[in-house]
Amino acid sequence: MKLELRNVSCGYGAKTIVKDLSLLAVSGEVLCLLGPNGVGKTTLFKTILGFLKLQEGKILLDGEDVSRWPRKEFAKAVGYVPQAHTPPFPFTVLDVVTMGRTAHLGPFASPTKTDVAIAEESLERLGVGFLKERIYTEISGGERQMVLIARALTQRPKVLIMDEPTSNLDFGNQIRVLEQVNRLAKEGLCVIMTSHFPDHAFLCSAKVALLQRNVQFQIGTAEEVITEQNMLSAYGVRVKIGSLQGDDGIPVAACVPLISNCTCPQDPQKSAYTGQAAE
Repeated sequence: MKLELRNVSCGYGAKTIVKDLSLLAVSGEVLCLLGPNGVGKTTLFKTILGFLKLQEGKILLDGEDVSRWPRKEFAKAVGYVPQAHTPPFPFTVLDVVTMGRTAHLGPFASPTKTDVAIAEESLERLGVGFLKERIYTEISGGERQMVLIARALTQRPKVLIMDEPTSNLDFGNQIRVLEQVNRLAKEGLCVIMTSHFPDHAFLCSAKVALLQRNVQFQIGTAEEVITEQNMLSAYGVRVKIGSLQGDDGIPVAACVPLISNCTCPQDPQKSAYTGQAAE
């Protein structure tokens, strides 16, 4: 599966937040969107998913314009993992994951035994099958994130869109989620995710799209895009890009902030630390 954006512009009403963006993501690849709050990462996701109307350009799946696709067919091809989710009722984990089969059901139809089996398979695939009888609202944040990924996998998508999949997770659970992201890509999924941590792109060996203010963007490998100058320009923070030796002998890149040398922009309109609401 190939997801392509051609000269895409998107935003809210007449206000454009992302302008003339073109990128390509393919099966077996992780594409990581980086950038400070307010540059349009979530806006772009909402547009790809059809929650916001595309202002200009085209969104293509395997060369076909998705604007012509029925929503049900699109939902079968593209899965979505939100930052957080709390259902209004205390569903079991298996019930929440089975909801991922909705796009495959007819009007007023109930999940079949096959649908439930697919949901159980998704939980086992992520190593959290033991949670299936637990109440979703009573499990930990890290477990919930795995359940949301399992729900998306239950759609049997070719493209998986993940909006800050490690947000609000402790360090251990962040790494566990990233390990699953890597594994899913190796199994053939096209994974597109946002993150506030440049190191996540290094850990996922990802292609990177760095969105900056004034509708600027750069696209390339993590090593090409995550540079000391680009991080200073995007976030107003000085960093040092280094390399560590992994257990397998393969070097692992790391982005280390130089806290004492932080040079945040003085103009509050340009600062990454203005406290403005997330997109």
